[in-house]
Amino acid sequence: MDVHRPLTGTAGAAPVVLLWHGRGADERDVLRPLAREAAGLGLLVLVPDWSSDQADGGRTELLASLAQARVIADRFGGDPARFVLAGWSSGGREAVAVATHPGTPAELRPTAAVGIASRYSEPAATTGDAPLDRLAATPSPVPLWLVHGTADDLVDIGHTRKLSAAVPTATLLELPTDHAGVVMTVFSPEAGRCVPATAAGTLEAGRRTAAVLAEAAGLS
Repeated sequence: MDVHRPLTGTAGAAPVVLLWHGRGADERDVLRPLAREAAGLGLLVLVPDWSSDQADGGRTELLASLAQARVIADRFGGDPARFVLAGWSSGGREAVAVATHPGTPAELRPTAAVGIASRYSEPAATTGDAPLDRLAATPSPVPLWLVHGTADDLVDIGHTRKLSAAVPTATLLELPTDHAGVVMTVFSPEAGRCVPATAAGTLEAGRRTAAVLAEAAGLS
């Protein structure tokens, strides 16, 4: 698990964000640009590895990281009273599912959740159900923030709009970028993965996603 600490000199305990990457195995490095940007806003950002190729779809690793994050956050001066669970792509579905599921233990439930460029109509590995179906029938127990790129050709923005419509209290941010751009990256065919972006528009989109993480954590 990578630990991205807030800027030196930040007063008091920092809000915590546990940030889950997408379905590619062990890709915490993909979220490094977004995590660093969010840490610069005063957040303690924790980014673990997990693999959807596991027999349980990554459930054990994801839930273990949630429990471990509480310990690590305390060690690095994090504030458990402001604990945001966030994720990108498949990780976003898992984050929203865990944060809103009635079976999530109270001591592990985050204070807010952020889903970034995800599909919510498919069953989550962590909970076994589709968060869209459940949240269409019952209110979310925590505040939700949703981010998606309008030019996303991998996960259509319609998936996020459906969840936003089902949860009227959710905050939705649509950005003029693609699936990788919302997390300040660009897909590299040579590397076979997303790498840090350099284009000004993509960097700005990532900054706005980082600002959503800060807002969800209670920072203005």
